[in-house]
Amino acid sequence: MTTQAIGAVDEAVRARPAAALRPYVAWYSGYRQRGLAPAVHRGLPSPYLTFILTLDEPLVISDHPDPAQPPGSYPTLLGGLHTSPALITHEGAQSGVQIAVHPLAARTLFGLPAGELAGIDLPAEQVLGRLGPLLHERLRAAADWAERFAVLDAALLRAARPAGPVPPEVDWAWQALRRSAGGLPVAELARETGWSARYLQERFRRETGLTPKAAARVIRFDRARRLLAGTSPAPRLAELAVRCGYFDQAHLAREFRALAGAAPSAWLAAEGPEEDKFRNVQGGTGGAAAEWEA
Repeated sequence: MTTQAIGAVDEAVRARPAAALRPYVAWYSGYRQRGLAPAVHRGLPSPYLTFILTLDEPLVISDHPDPAQPPGSYPTLLGGLHTSPALITHEGAQSGVQIAVHPLAARTLFGLPAGELAGIDLPAEQVLGRLGPLLHERLRAAADWAERFAVLDAALLRAARPAGPVPPEVDWAWQALRRSAGGLPVAELARETGWSARYLQERFRRETGLTPKAAARVIRFDRARRLLAGTSPAPRLAELAVRCGYFDQAHLAREFRALAGAAPSAWLAAEGPEEDKFRNVQGGTGGAAAEWEA
C-alpha cells in the first residue's frame, strides 16, 4: 500500500521471497514514512527473528527486551526471539526493510542457532560479517521496492549454508506449536518426540531461544494481537480470548501486559490500523497472508 498527503510519505509493501527462500523467510516488509509526529513504538514478541536493514535513517531503540542492553542506533539490526517489548523511537521519519526469518533457519542464514540471539539485538554485521553492510548499501542504491526485494533474494540465497542440523524432534515440536497456534502442552510435545520434557526444553531453547512453553505464549499472543488490530471492528476481548486459547479475558489481558507492556485496548489505541502508525518491527496490522505463515 502507498498513500501520500501533501508533504508526507507513507509506503508499506509486503512481498514473499523467492520460492527457494521460503523455508527460511516468511516475507519481506518494506516501509518508508515521512511527515509523522515523533513517536514511540513497541517492537512486540513474535515467532520470527527481527532482521532489519534501514534505508535513510537508523533504527533507534530506547529500551531493548533485555534491560541490560543500553539504548542504541542501528543502521542494521538482527535480534532473537523475546518475551518483552522493545521501545523504538523516531523523530518523524523512518524507512527500511524487515525480513521475517523463521528461527529454525538461523543456522542456515546466519551460521548459528537462534538460541544464541535470544532476547538481544545486535548490529547485523556482528553475525553476518561483510554481508550486513553490503546488503545495506545495495538496498539503499536500489530504485524501488521490487529491486530491493530482488537484491535480498539474491544475497540470502548465496548466503544460505547449513551450519549443523536442527534436531528433527525440535523441528517437529516447533511446527506443531505453530500449527496449533500455541495450543499444545509441553507434556504432549515431549511424548510425541520421545524425549523427556526437560531434554526437549533444553534442545528447543538452544535452537529457538525460547522454551516450548514460552514459545507457545509468544505464538498465541502474536495471533491475538494480529486479530485485534486486523479486524474491523475490533473483536470483543472475551471473544478474542476464547478464539486464541486463553482461559478468559483476564488471562488475555495479563498476557498482553506481560508481552506487550500494555493492556490490549491501550496497545490498539496507540498502534492500531490507522494511518501514520509505525509500519516496521511487527507494527500496525502487520502480517502476511495466512498461506505465508507456513
